[in-house]
Amino acid sequence: MQQFRASDGTAIAYEDVGEGRPLVLLHGLMAHSGFFARQRELASEFRLVNVDLRGHGASSIDRKAATIADLARDIDDIAAALDLHGAIGIGWSLGASVLWELLGGPAADRFAGAVIVDMTPRVLNEDGWELGLSQDACDARTQAIRSDFTAFAQNAGQAIFAQPVRPELRQLAEWAGAEFARNDPAAIDSIWSSLVEADYRPALPSIHQPTLIVRGAQSQLYGPGTAEHLATALPNARCVRFDHSGHAPQLEQPDLFNRTIRNFAAGLPQIREQQATAF
Repeated sequence: MQQFRASDGTAIAYEDVGEGRPLVLLHGLMAHSGFFARQRELASEFRLVNVDLRGHGASSIDRKAATIADLARDIDDIAAALDLHGAIGIGWSLGASVLWELLGGPAADRFAGAVIVDMTPRVLNEDGWELGLSQDACDARTQAIRSDFTAFAQNAGQAIFAQPVRPELRQLAEWAGAEFARNDPAAIDSIWSSLVEADYRPALPSIHQPTLIVRGAQSQLYGPGTAEHLATALPNARCVRFDHSGHAPQLEQPDLFNRTIRNFAAGLPQIREQQATAF
């Protein structure tokens, strides 16, 4: 992988392959760029910019408590350094929050479209909002991260798949749990805390990029009401359901996921190909 040095010195690992419209791949909490391995075939048609978010994978652990804004700033800087234009941001779970943060700032002009994969704009439920997780559920996750991170991470890796895990996906689910458990607990704790605090509901009406909302019909995190809310709150959005997926359609139904990305991209205005800027 290539390496980008953030303004505070943190090393951010990323892969930049293929040519054409950029696809910026943003993974979920405790994951890394390898969770988009089956999307690498899209490099025959697109320019894939696949990033290990700060504190994940081959990227450095932050010297301070990292926030979603920090992660988004890294992607903003990478997009500027690579001179990306007309990009499609593909945000899965945490990556969707990072993408919403980007689309609410100056980096929005670099993106022509967005794909949101099984995420809510507000993780913590409150009065009048029940499309996230309860306070008890959030507190339990926080406690698990701090008290027995390995067990929490391994279980979470299994839980991103539709249950019971199909036989052909069991090895992949075990791999996901093991990869989750490789993270630094303190880094995940700080990012999780930022995620629980974040609220992107007010920002949604101002995001005018065409948005595809991908929902795993068997997700254990978010139900159909979450996707329906996003489709209503965003000015230009539509939903697609993956019947045999849980929280990770790109892993569980990769061929359908890749076709869905191709079809979504085909409906966007054409752009001129951009030249990558070398570091």
